[in-house]
Amino acid sequence: MTFLVPCELNTARLHLRMFVEKDWEALCSIFSDPECVKYTRGKPEADWETWRRLASYLGHWSLRGYGPYAVIEKSSHLLIGVVGLWYPGDWLEPEIKWSLMRTAWGQGFATESAAAIKNMTAEQLKWHRLISLIRSDNEPSKAVAKRIGGIYEKTIPFRDGLADIFVYNVNQ
Repeated sequence: MTFLVPCELNTARLHLRMFVEKDWEALCSIFSDPECVKYTRGKPEADWETWRRLASYLGHWSLRGYGPYAVIEKSSHLLIGVVGLWYPGDWLEPEIKWSLMRTAWGQGFATESAAAIKNMTAEQLKWHRLISLIRSDNEPSKAVAKRIGGIYEKTIPFRDGLADIFVYNVNQ
C-alpha cells in the first residue's frame, strides 16, 4: 500500500502513528465518554460502534492515502486521542480533525498535534487549504482552530445542528 503522507509523526510531547488493533480499548474509553462525544456524535458509542470507527480510520488510509493518527503521549506511552486528515465521501473538503480523552484536555495536546498535521500537509501534500468543521457551540475546539491559524469562514447546517467552518491556509 502506498501512502501520501508519513505513517508516523513526532512533536515535542507526542508520537502520532497509524492505528493498530490494540488501540480499540483506548478508543472505547474516549468514545464512550459523554463529554468526549458531546460535540461530535452527541451520544456515547457502544464498543462495537467504536470497533467500526477504528476500522473506518484504517480504511480511510487505504482509500485516500492519509487519515487519522493515534495520538500517543510520549511520557506515559498512552493513547490519548485522535488527530489527522479526514475526508469521507460526504465531506465538503479535507479536514483536520481531533478528539482527545478528557484527561488530556487543557494541556495543549490538541493544538500541538493539529499544528503538526497542518505542517505535514503543507510539506507532503502541498495543499493550499484545509478546514475544520466544528459544531457552533464547541468553544474549546474553535479555540484550537484559531491557535493553529484557522479563520472562521461561515456557519452551515450540518447533520442535526449547525457547524462553523474554520479555514486554514496551509502554506502560511
